[in-house]
Amino acid sequence: MKAIITVIGHDQVGIVAKVSAKLASLNVNINDISQTLMQEYFTMMLVGEWDDKKISFDTVKKAIADLSKETGLDIRIQREELFDAIQKL
Repeated sequence: MKAIITVIGHDQVGIVAKVSAKLASLNVNINDISQTLMQEYFTMMLVGEWDDKKISFDTVKKAIADLSKETGLDIRIQREELFDAIQKL
């Protein structure tokens, strides 16, 4: 399964490390990543991929939501198919 994960929030030390460590703990591979600072705001978008026979989308989504609360960042995840469909509208 592939999913698009976005991260937006005030810049702070260790954002990439926290997100990538959480994904690694779930066996989610980061296939592509883009990040930038816009003034004091950090933005990141990445494509993650994992074996959905071993871990469900809902499990990854819950872990991402928990990390969002812990860090105060807006972290969202969408299935790749949904993201692609929305972009075509």
